[in-house]
Amino acid sequence: MTEIVLTLISTALINNFVLHWSLGVDSLLASERRRVHALGIATTCLMLIVGGLGHALYFGLLVPLGLNSLRLFVFLPLSVLLIAPLLKVLAKVFSTLSFDGLWPLLLGNASVLGLALIDSRDDHGIFYATALSIGAGLGFWLVLSLFCDLRQRTLDNDVPLPFRGLPIDLIGAGLIAVAFLGFSGLIKT
Repeated sequence: MTEIVLTLISTALINNFVLHWSLGVDSLLASERRRVHALGIATTCLMLIVGGLGHALYFGLLVPLGLNSLRLFVFLPLSVLLIAPLLKVLAKVFSTLSFDGLWPLLLGNASVLGLALIDSRDDHGIFYATALSIGAGLGFWLVLSLFCDLRQRTLDNDVPLPFRGLPIDLIGAGLIAVAFLGFSGLIKT
């Protein structure tokens, strides 16, 4: 149980998929302030489903059949085919949030595919895969929220002309990454 909780915290804060692994940065930079929580919920749910199903398919089907090298050809269609039904379900469950137009952001989010590939390296069990998926999704949502708040603050302030737009966004993402480095001594194994 302790290992699962440590995996969840470590994935969300220390080994964050956006800041540590540089996965999902494209969705981070393309996100809009009004859809931050919708994108965070959709990404977390997609990571949870793809992480659990990917783990079950890889270790339950591909490994016993000796088809380990086909994992990318299983994980990629799995993550792509689940986006549209997931967005429909989330739109019904969370009727106050707008999930319209999130399909391209979820499709281009490399952290979902990266999660399935990282989980397939070692068989730690389905509970570990679930904790890794939830931690990665919550970590993405946290960084997305912090980045959108930082972006709003830069829009309200007088930023020099050469730094407006993408340069200040990248500087802000770097500063958030440096701030998250402070969590690296939190869990010692």
